[in-house]
Amino acid sequence: MLRARDTMDRAYAQPLDIPAIARAAHGSPAHFSRQFRATFGETPHRYLQRRRVERAMELLRDTDHPVTDICFDVGFSSLGTFSRTFRAVVGESPSRYRARFAGEGSVLRMPACWAMAWMRPAG
Repeated sequence: MLRARDTMDRAYAQPLDIPAIARAAHGSPAHFSRQFRATFGETPHRYLQRRRVERAMELLRDTDHPVTDICFDVGFSSLGTFSRTFRAVVGESPSRYRARFAGEGSVLRMPACWAMAWMRPAG
C-alpha cells in the first residue's frame, strides 16, 4: 500500500488509473481499492485527487500562473472537474483561494512543515 501511495505522490500529475496503481502494489484492482481504503481511510481515486489539489493550492499561493495552467499542471484534464474537486476539498473556488493569499508572498512565514500541516485540506 505504501508503494502505491508513493507512486501517487510522485506521479500525481501523470494520468494514473486504478489498474496502473494496483500493479505498483502488486495486486488486483478490486482488492487494491478495498485494501487502500481500509489502510488510508479513503479511496485511491480520492487520495489522488486530494494530492493534486494540495499541489494546486501551493501553486496558487506561490505563483501567478493562470488557474487553467495549474489545473493541467497538476494532472486534471478538465477545468470544470478541477474547480469542482478543488471546491469540494478546500471549500472555495481556486480563484477565491488565490485571492486570500494575494500579496502575502510566502506562506505565512512559518516553517514549511507547519504551513503544510496547517494548509492541508481536511477530509
